[in-house]
Amino acid sequence: MTETELTLATAQGTLRVPLREVHRAKRVPPARRPPAADVIALELAANDAWPAPTQARLGGWILRAAENWTGRANAALAVGDPDRTLEAAIDAVEQWYATKGQQPMINTPMPLAAPVNAALDARGWTARPLVLVQTGAVQSLITDVGARRDLPPVELADSPTDAWLAMVSAHKGQLPAAARHVLTAVPDVVFASVQDEHGDLLAVARGAVTGPAPGRWLGVSLVQTAPAARRRGLGRHLMRAVAQWAVQRGGVRAYLQVEERNTAAVALYQGLGFATHHTYLTREAPV
Repeated sequence: MTETELTLATAQGTLRVPLREVHRAKRVPPARRPPAADVIALELAANDAWPAPTQARLGGWILRAAENWTGRANAALAVGDPDRTLEAAIDAVEQWYATKGQQPMINTPMPLAAPVNAALDARGWTARPLVLVQTGAVQSLITDVGARRDLPPVELADSPTDAWLAMVSAHKGQLPAAARHVLTAVPDVVFASVQDEHGDLLAVARGAVTGPAPGRWLGVSLVQTAPAARRRGLGRHLMRAVAQWAVQRGGVRAYLQVEERNTAAVALYQGLGFATHHTYLTREAPV
């Protein structure tokens, strides 16, 4: 705040408001941090929903490899105790990924993995953009997002079609064999799509329900819309249908992962009732 204006941080970016237009203001305290056990439980549910075909345990840490398709499936998940010193754990991660011919990466959920981040900083590891892990109520996605009778219906399938995979590969890059495992090797998974009257694909999304009952988690991912079909509410349309599917499988809470810098997506999810539960960084070893 200056003598003439107030600066606000919003999901859409920085907003400057002249003080003469501010009639009332108060300081908002920081959001309460979730317990470590809740962060670990959500991260493990997310791991089950996005399963790398190659996994190994390092104490509580999970080492993951999937032919370099997506950071999540190719980074060690640093939760829990690695059953050795932190330096020895990082050494073991580097050695494991070397045997796979991949650059070592570690996902560090914050603030839980703050000591891991500090150790990686000291070793010269770099960081990809910050990711927000956002959560909301599954039922809210149904009740708060009205049914859109003016849009084509959402089609739900147990496996992805070639067209569905093509839309994903246009955004995520060429899909190796490991990608199909990541996408489909979940007992409760759904592939949602919307087509126009000509059968052309307009939008897709993926949902996976994991974690123990009651209160299972719905993970929403790969919500993508064809460029010509954007700004029609197709993303909300898809997410409502996926939420309805999840309720039948015990899904109570929903989560998604979005880069903080993707302000348009953050604003969309905020409008759907999602709020940041915790964050994580994907750390990369020096080349």
